[in-house]
Amino acid sequence: MRYLIVILLSFQFSLLTFAQTDTTFVDLNYNKKEVYIKMRDGVRLYTSIYTPKDASKRYAIMINRTPYCVCPYGDSLKKESLGPSEMMMKEKYIFVYQDVRGRYMSEGEFLDVRPYDPKKSPKQIDESSDTYDTVDWLIKNIENNNGNVGIWGISYPGFYASMGAIDAHPAVKAVSPQAPVSNWFLGDDFHHNGAFFLSDAFNFYSFFGQPRPVPTPKHAQGFQMPTPDGYDFYLKAGPIKNLNKNYFKGKLAFWNDLMKHPNYDTFWQKRDVRQHLSHIKPATMVVGGFFDAEDCYGALETYKSIEKKSPNSKNTLVMGPWFHGGWARVDGSSFGDIVFGSKTSEYYRNEVEAPFFSHYLYGKGNDPRPESLVFDIGADAWHKFEKWPPANMKLTNYNLSANGTLSTLDQIDNTFSSYVSDPNNPVPHKDGINHRTTREYMIDDQRFASRRPDVVMYEMEIETEPLQLAGPIYAELYVSTNATDADFIVKIIDVYPDSTKEYQHQGKTVKIGGYQMLVRGEVMRAKYRESFENPTPLKKDKIEKVRFYIPDVAHTFRPGHKLMIQIQSSWFPLVDRNPQKFCNIYEATEADFQQALIRIHEGGKTASRIELPVVR
Repeated sequence: MRYLIVILLSFQFSLLTFAQTDTTFVDLNYNKKEVYIKMRDGVRLYTSIYTPKDASKRYAIMINRTPYCVCPYGDSLKKESLGPSEMMMKEKYIFVYQDVRGRYMSEGEFLDVRPYDPKKSPKQIDESSDTYDTVDWLIKNIENNNGNVGIWGISYPGFYASMGAIDAHPAVKAVSPQAPVSNWFLGDDFHHNGAFFLSDAFNFYSFFGQPRPVPTPKHAQGFQMPTPDGYDFYLKAGPIKNLNKNYFKGKLAFWNDLMKHPNYDTFWQKRDVRQHLSHIKPATMVVGGFFDAEDCYGALETYKSIEKKSPNSKNTLVMGPWFHGGWARVDGSSFGDIVFGSKTSEYYRNEVEAPFFSHYLYGKGNDPRPESLVFDIGADAWHKFEKWPPANMKLTNYNLSANGTLSTLDQIDNTFSSYVSDPNNPVPHKDGINHRTTREYMIDDQRFASRRPDVVMYEMEIETEPLQLAGPIYAELYVSTNATDADFIVKIIDVYPDSTKEYQHQGKTVKIGGYQMLVRGEVMRAKYRESFENPTPLKKDKIEKVRFYIPDVAHTFRPGHKLMIQIQSSWFPLVDRNPQKFCNIYEATEADFQQALIRIHEGGKTASRIELPVVR
């Protein structure tokens, strides 16, 4: 059953299990019971409780609230593993899993990223109140609990962990939102800077968005792609509205919501978790992966929001070289073609996560939290900083210069680089034939894109001293086009020396010489350059500024390597095609899609640049 769920929920799985499972240990050491817990409005939530058989001592409670099912269902059937890690399972806690309201066996109506609701009456509910009511029941009804509660969750369950930290029950002492959803329009999952992440949203909601008429333990069936070539499928599907018409038939409620709210209106604004992270009392440890294709933004932004809105809270950030949830279920010794010098995930689980909960829930050891703990792939090392971004980081301008060069020096002459962007021949987000978005695209070799005529490149060689980056990136592009809208994708790339020796990895030879490793990529939809709420068209052939945030990195470029910037105007089918005509793209027709001449301006007062977080 667990492996079926992993397949079905490959885009956003709660990732509750870790690499090594031990069903026998669970059977021998834990009892299980399933209960309904009544919320303040009378709705009952289905809850699975695993209690240590050894009743000679008291245990802390660890809660995971999920929209992905608490299966297996039935008191006689148990999970193969419990909690965030094997170490914590064997240290022993009372592990609690709960179907959130409206999902699987829980009663009530499900709302995606249900907004926080300031309580004006005793019956008002949201995910914060549901967590509070659950904790209150558990503390009062589970024998041998020690009165301390921890909450954790990855991805969507990370959102529920964040909500559990808001107006938290006094028993909640530690919360770990991991890859938490924070804002589905600006940077998590389904939109980045207003651009729609097409293949992710379509694959996820084809099963997750199926209506549930009554509580059920059954999983919905997702869409079966008729071809292994996702690029070809989405291109032939045509405008986005065709997907709903031909495949969803208007039956998926949240997909319909997506289509009704193309801009950052109140629908999206009230679902921004970050605005409510004030007066957080439990200790928090926000965890994420620098190569998380789904919620890298959410981890960074959740940490920053708690720092800003709850400055006196005990808040820390952990960012590793991981894909979505990779810290919970692999050893973390590699990702994609890149091999690390240590088992980063095992280190995190055993030396960071387990001591964090053990300290706050059992009072063991000293406070184990670094303010920020990040893994730098280029340096192949963990770094601890007293704050994030580091105090000795300075945003430094790297100017896009003529002839494809990148320089910290100003260029006096006005020049530009240009390309033709064709929405009927978009730049793929990944090389080869792919059924769906792969997690490895976040770190993949970009040489396939370098060979495209609709991708421009700028690079500089790292000569004698390493270039260490740690913090946010900003792109400030000066562009002009004969169209009224366009996308701009900026990629920061580490180019390996041609002389780098090849090696064997996962049964294949990795020819690493000349490898163009993606460090970070981000998209900006130009019509939102001034406001996400009120889009405006580009003025034809007029130079305009497009400035946007690119999520933080921790990466060292070694001597002999090159720093490369790639710029393009499509990233398909990861990002939907921009017709390059100012319109509501969700209602666009075939006739709206057109080629556009794109110019990236260099030098003088309209010098495009990338601001990199250089550690001095």
